[in-house]
Amino acid sequence: MAQTNFGALSAAQKKVWSRDVWKMARNASFINQFAGRGANSMVQRITELTKTERGDRAVMQLIADLEDDGVAGDNTLEGNEEKIQNFTQEIVIDQLRHANRNKGKMSDQRTVINFREQSRDVLAYWLADRIDQMAFLSLTGLAYTSKNSMTSDTDVRATALSELAFSSAVTPTSNRYFNWDGASGTEALVTANTATLASADDKPSYKMIVQAKARAKEEYIRGVRGRAGDEVYHMFMTPTSMANLKLDSDFIANVRNAGVRGSKNPLFAGGEAFLVDGVWIHEFRHVYRNADWGAANAGGEAVLLCGAQALGLADLGAPEWNEKMFDYDNQQGIEVGKILGMLKPQYHSIYSGQDEDFGVIRINVSH
Repeated sequence: MAQTNFGALSAAQKKVWSRDVWKMARNASFINQFAGRGANSMVQRITELTKTERGDRAVMQLIADLEDDGVAGDNTLEGNEEKIQNFTQEIVIDQLRHANRNKGKMSDQRTVINFREQSRDVLAYWLADRIDQMAFLSLTGLAYTSKNSMTSDTDVRATALSELAFSSAVTPTSNRYFNWDGASGTEALVTANTATLASADDKPSYKMIVQAKARAKEEYIRGVRGRAGDEVYHMFMTPTSMANLKLDSDFIANVRNAGVRGSKNPLFAGGEAFLVDGVWIHEFRHVYRNADWGAANAGGEAVLLCGAQALGLADLGAPEWNEKMFDYDNQQGIEVGKILGMLKPQYHSIYSGQDEDFGVIRINVSH
């Protein structure tokens, strides 16, 4: 068995394995496809530290709209300029690590290279999956003590994620947090209350999407602008919510009549993303759900409408890759550690006069 020389990787070789892990993790991460370095990204990736009074920090800048009306005609502008309101958001960073170990030379017949490759693959998927879980908890406004899929309100997470320095909840603000009331004659976004969701009526619908987008524009939540200048939003829901949406008659008519005909229509092709009224609808397994929500605990789920800078992600380089021998060189272990941070940003709105979530609206719906 080719077990020799396991711990002899050079620093340069470790960097290669580290970069491979991060490349695979980013490719496997669902939320990563919405990330970019600029303010026009739904997830703004911060890759450098900024010096602050409290040391080096990952800083996210939010630029608010100008409030004053300027001057008219030949009235004096000098001395009447308006200061740009720059809201600085500091993203707390921490380290998340994991490792695996083989069983030993006799019970594990793999070569060193195969063990490294398989460790790379499973650790990359683990890292991508945990980043996705944390991202959707942050966007939902929940602490990492919550699981993404909870069987009850007491079904909490007692693992390393809840111990991360950035794991605290940033509670949704009132102008960004609603229930969907789909009862006939109502069909509107109403005050959030997870206990009042009605299983029969309050499922996602085409009307909910239209109203959510209108609310985002009324609340001055910027969409993500494309190359042609068009502004779009991204809406995320669980596979169950997507299934319920696909059964909504208005949604069916919209996709059927506006989309391509035949087998390539998303309704027939099993599409996981739809463009509806300038909103991309995505389904993903880690969008939050709670079996205790709703009347008689029938269960409910979160739907998230996101614009630009909905989430800040501190991404400070590739993970570290370390190898170690155990038990007189009979067992091999590989560890990966990633320094990162996440934050759902908030700012003081000149329109509402209160602190608001910058780029996300949360809507509670029934199963």
